[in-house]
Amino acid sequence: MGIKVSVEELQAAGFPMGGEPLVALDLADTVMTVRDPPVDLIGDPAASTAWWTIQARRLPLGPTPDPIAVRRLRTAVRDVLDAQVRGRAADPASVEDINATASSVPRSPRLVTTGQGARQETRWHVEHGGNAALAAIAGEVIGLLADPERLGLVRICENPDCSMLFLAENKRRKWCVGTICGNRARVARHYGRTHSLDT
Repeated sequence: MGIKVSVEELQAAGFPMGGEPLVALDLADTVMTVRDPPVDLIGDPAASTAWWTIQARRLPLGPTPDPIAVRRLRTAVRDVLDAQVRGRAADPASVEDINATASSVPRSPRLVTTGQGARQETRWHVEHGGNAALAAIAGEVIGLLADPERLGLVRICENPDCSMLFLAENKRRKWCVGTICGNRARVARHYGRTHSLDT
């Protein structure tokens, strides 16, 4: 897909994190799992609309997915990525949900000729159901899981109060967002140093 969404754009819409190279990671990060109960950042219809509107330019054209289907895929994506990061086996049902969603909308290459030459596009076949956006996201996860080198770059934020996942294309990256969790860690370290000197 190659089109970017910035973390600043998502933060302006009320989301603390996002702008990862894969929509699948941004989707996984729409639930804050360190809270009890977990917080669904797209559970509200207005928030969901805002998130899908921002992500739309990175996804195939089509209607906004059904919220129940979104939650089901997000749960599966979160499970397989958390399993990878934490070194445990993913729930087989999660893997099956991802595979089923990816295969729910077949796609095919399409040759388009213009005055500037030929280019390839992808045609998503939604004639028989399914949602192209969810199928594309599931396909991203499959591609990520099948690429050991890139999969090894998936990290969870080092802030113990954060559950966000990210792709550490920069090996030194430790936090989901340096201006949020990174700043909190720096402030905590500074507080610990200055208050340990007071005793």
